[in-house]
Amino acid sequence: MSRHIAPNEPVTINEQANPYRDCIQGLANQPITVVRLLRDAVNENPAVARDRKFNVPEIHDIVGRLVENRPRVAIIAGAPDHPAHLLDRPQALMAALRIWEQGGVPFLFHVPVICDGTAQNNIGQSYSLVSRNNTAAAVNITFEGHSYHAAYVIAGCDKSPAAVVAGLAAADLARAHRGDQAPVWAVFAPSHVLKGGEIPDGTRRLLDKIANDADHAGHDDLGGDIRENMRYILQCTSDEAFAGLLERARLSGVIDGAMERRVLDQLAAATCDSKGGICAFNGTGNSSRTMLAAFGLTPPELELLTDVPPFAAVAAGIDALFAAFNKPEYAIGNLLKRNFANFVRVHNATGSSSNMLLHLPFMMRYAGFDITIDDYQDVRTKTPVPEIFAHSLTENRDTFVLAQQMADGKNRGMESIYRVLSDLGVPMDLDAPTILGKSWAERIVNLDNPVDLSLGDKSVIRATPVRARSGVDVITGSFFENCAVKTSGMSDHLLTHFNDHVFIVRYYENEHLCNADFAAADMVDRLMKTEGVDPELIAAIVKRNGGAIIDGMSSRDMLAQGLLSFAFVIGGQGPEAYGMPEMFAPSQNLRHHRILEASSMLITDGRYSGVTKGACIGHMVPEAFVGGGIGHLQNGDVLRLDLTKLTLDWLDRAAFVAGQEIVANPADLPARAPLFTERQHRMINRQQDIAASNVMDHVSNAARGIVPGVVDRRAVKPWR
Repeated sequence: MSRHIAPNEPVTINEQANPYRDCIQGLANQPITVVRLLRDAVNENPAVARDRKFNVPEIHDIVGRLVENRPRVAIIAGAPDHPAHLLDRPQALMAALRIWEQGGVPFLFHVPVICDGTAQNNIGQSYSLVSRNNTAAAVNITFEGHSYHAAYVIAGCDKSPAAVVAGLAAADLARAHRGDQAPVWAVFAPSHVLKGGEIPDGTRRLLDKIANDADHAGHDDLGGDIRENMRYILQCTSDEAFAGLLERARLSGVIDGAMERRVLDQLAAATCDSKGGICAFNGTGNSSRTMLAAFGLTPPELELLTDVPPFAAVAAGIDALFAAFNKPEYAIGNLLKRNFANFVRVHNATGSSSNMLLHLPFMMRYAGFDITIDDYQDVRTKTPVPEIFAHSLTENRDTFVLAQQMADGKNRGMESIYRVLSDLGVPMDLDAPTILGKSWAERIVNLDNPVDLSLGDKSVIRATPVRARSGVDVITGSFFENCAVKTSGMSDHLLTHFNDHVFIVRYYENEHLCNADFAAADMVDRLMKTEGVDPELIAAIVKRNGGAIIDGMSSRDMLAQGLLSFAFVIGGQGPEAYGMPEMFAPSQNLRHHRILEASSMLITDGRYSGVTKGACIGHMVPEAFVGGGIGHLQNGDVLRLDLTKLTLDWLDRAAFVAGQEIVANPADLPARAPLFTERQHRMINRQQDIAASNVMDHVSNAARGIVPGVVDRRAVKPWR
């Protein structure tokens, strides 16, 4: 229910400054924007306006409220060229009506949002992460430039929710320093969930035929991989996997280019529901939804939508804001501080995106807190949490289903997650405040049954842990400072198999070359012809990984059994080098190539999609561009991964073949200097692919959120 404030008790913001009272230009310019917004709200929501007996105010009414310092609330929406924001307008207009009803003054502005799927595997990904920083700046500029008090945010996909949080938190920090303005309050309404598509019957028959033809042509691994991907709901991510699989089929002579194009076009046309929304997989979009709720920024009524919310839900969000005004404990900066450790635990328990290890320090540093991924790992290590999300794209347990279960009263979303973790003994800070004006303890006090047990295996949120280990781990090593691996994206088998395991490096300077290898019909032969790979090294690798080469064992057999393993290293993808693009296509191609998935891993100083599965290590610091050890690796190097100690080390090859394991850093080898110099020249040249205005120059490294230098320097406040 909405938390109503009586109309005879209008809220005014307690602060010294009021630019609209003290500057005639703003008072003259802005009221016409409010009239237009509210007139549109009435015209486009006639039933709501009629039920509310709403009349569009006159200019002088708006002037009066601005002079009185009534709450100026910015409604922040996204751009309609992103599927997640197709339904923003009706919600924004309902919010405007409620803000005026509650005695405030509504404003509306939009931010551009790049769809990471659309930008995938092309130059667009070099603009994706920098758009986060630019959006934070744009939000901050508009919010501060127009002196708004609060925000109702229709949060979209990928990195944009973190960007809006950061922009608002930066305003909160600056206002605290100035001392003459109130802090910043915000409510977030994450965009609705996109319903997954289904493979059309005719397309399914074509895929079945291609899989059978692959079997008959001696490519049963390809046939099996196609059938496995057909089990998934149809989303852009499964489309990407099909693209790699169909390319393999074409290069193997199973299909021709015309059939490849035909199937891809049919899949694309059947993927997205016309209502749009955030894709139903547990990628960065829905991990951001989880993040906003875990920080206490989202009312339950707006947490998991599947359509335009009803007016009552929007009103609940607006009313929460009005109840928080003049209470600094509910300002955005304080909610971030108090709920930081809570979010780390929720993030791990829900198996969320590895991209959050970039976005979390990013947001916190914009808020002024000196937080890096070391703080994340410290919380994770001291208070380990089990996995309680049974999310699945093959067993009807995606985020759309989670939203349906919440709507049906089978769970209470984030409140259920807090209750389950608390019941399992995880030390959640239940005294932390939320935008509802309540602590978590107050919100879950009567939640005796956080999950309807009658759902059984259909439930996405589980009261009994799915498994003991989940989340994202921070790894250190001999040739870098830190990097991240999404443990929740690895099966129990891979976690065991790749623990204390050795790999041969195959190095790439861009993802397209790696994708070409994965798709090649002669992929195994290419791997065996990697520079530096010889029978002596292969024998040493297989032996170290617990196997032995027997007569008749082929290279393919060694790979399929996971005894011969490769580390596919894609260097020069870091934030300064190339904007830190997602290596999603290579990760999908690895994940849906059963021979490679069983044996090998990806490593990059770039990043991955939030939905990435398999052994994928990213965010390596320092990046190759600035001299990091990853840029000094070469084909035939040997790496050792230990998932218990959380280490990844470079081993001296000659010593390894001789039976010894000597850890070192290839960047310290004088013989590697010419190799790195040549690569750096190519990285500098390649960087010019990106418009100069969007090259990420003078930013912090991935462990510190990739924030502008001045943001990094100002982040000095402790969070504990």
